[in-house]
Amino acid sequence: MRVVMNNLCPCNSGSPYQECCQPLHSGKAAETPEQLMRSRYTAFAMGLMEYLQQTWCAQHRPADLQPNESIQWKRLEVLDRGAEGDQGWVKFRATFQEGDKWMQLQERSRFIKEQGRWLYVDGDATWTALSVGRNDPCPCGSGKKNKKCCE
Repeated sequence: MRVVMNNLCPCNSGSPYQECCQPLHSGKAAETPEQLMRSRYTAFAMGLMEYLQQTWCAQHRPADLQPNESIQWKRLEVLDRGAEGDQGWVKFRATFQEGDKWMQLQERSRFIKEQGRWLYVDGDATWTALSVGRNDPCPCGSGKKNKKCCE
């Protein structure tokens, strides 16, 4: 498991991890699809594969899920969200670095509520390679130039 370097949650909510995603990682049910999606992003960032399996609906859950240690998740942006009854969705953009390559995943995720718990179903995803120069703003969202931040 990767550790949180500062106390802010990796999901970019602005809240401390202990108040944001950690309670969900410890068993609390997500109240909304967005809350579940943020906790799943944080689980990917921290390598919490068991949590990801537990929050994936059984019909779509992969048999085996291995962490990818070469990926560093850097930024999450929630673009839109909604829920109606026991169905919900979240559109998000996640920026990550794999080696010296920058990538973005944009997905419209689908969620269902079963037995009082939101579960991830699947999503329509688009993967985009980013071209980032040394003097460009860092894709992590820090506001710094890439050469002074994550490069």
